[in-house]
Amino acid sequence: MRHVYIRGLAGLIWLAAAIVSGISGNFEMTVLYIILGGAFLYSAYATWKKEKDSKVQLRNVKR
Repeated sequence: MRHVYIRGLAGLIWLAAAIVSGISGNFEMTVLYIILGGAFLYSAYATWKKEKDSKVQLRNVKR
């Protein structure tokens, strides 16, 4: 579960960098940072969802 938190935090940091970059006027890097942040956050969400579903299936098997 730790890797989900790390990926989520990395995604939020990339999005914060996108905001700072957008404010400073460097729009090319803003787009790159948004893509990187989105990729990290999507990866964290997909991993979290996969682990959550596997735990539910494991509980159903034990019953």
